[in-house]
Amino acid sequence: MSEAPKQLLRDRFRGFLPVIVDLETGGFNCATDAILEIAATIVRMDDAGTFAVYRTHSFNVEPFAGANIEQSALDFTGIDPDHPFREAIPEKEAFNEIFRAVRKEIKEQGCTRAIIVAHNAHFDAGFINTAVERCGIKRNPFHPFTYFDTATLSGLAYGQTVLARACAEAGVEFNNSEAHSAAYDAERTAELFCEIVNRWKQCGGWMPEFG
Repeated sequence: MSEAPKQLLRDRFRGFLPVIVDLETGGFNCATDAILEIAATIVRMDDAGTFAVYRTHSFNVEPFAGANIEQSALDFTGIDPDHPFREAIPEKEAFNEIFRAVRKEIKEQGCTRAIIVAHNAHFDAGFINTAVERCGIKRNPFHPFTYFDTATLSGLAYGQTVLARACAEAGVEFNNSEAHSAAYDAERTAELFCEIVNRWKQCGGWMPEFG
C-alpha cells in the first residue's frame, strides 16, 4: 500500500506563507500614530496538512520622531512608552528583525512570499505598509495588498468577529488580562487561524492533494 503524499505548506496557499501579525499602536491613524509593539507568529503545517503555532517574534518599538500617541490608546493597551524596562528598539530595527525571520521561514518552506494574517487585517496592514515606507525598507516580504482576515474567517466559521469571542467558540484559551499585548494577541490569533484551517480540512474542504 502506497503512502499518502506528503503535504507541503508552500502548496496550501498558492506559494504564500501565512504569518500572523499584531501591532499595538498609539491610535488608529497609520500615517500619524506610533507603533508601540509588533509581533509575528510563524505557523507550520505537518505532513498530514494540520497547522499549529510554531514560533513568535516580538519587539517593543520606540515611537518614530513626531509620532502621535493618544492617551485613550495607552489606557486601552496598558502600555507605558516611557517605562525604563520596556527595552524598546527603533521602528526600523524592529521591522528589519521581523522581516528577517519571515524571509528565513519563506526560504525554509519553499514559499514565494509571505501574506499577513491578522484580526481586522486592514488595520495592521496599513500600519505595516506605512512604516515600511517611512523607514525606507526595500525588502518587504509581505504581499502589499492581499491578506487573510481572521475576523472575517471566524465570522464564517463561528459566527463571531470579536477576537475573544471567536477564540471562545474555537476552544482557544483567551485571557482578557493578558490581551492587548502584541505577542499575546498574535499567538491567540494564530491559534484561531490554525483552528479554522484545520476545521475546514476536517470538514472535507479543499487541500492540495484534492486540488
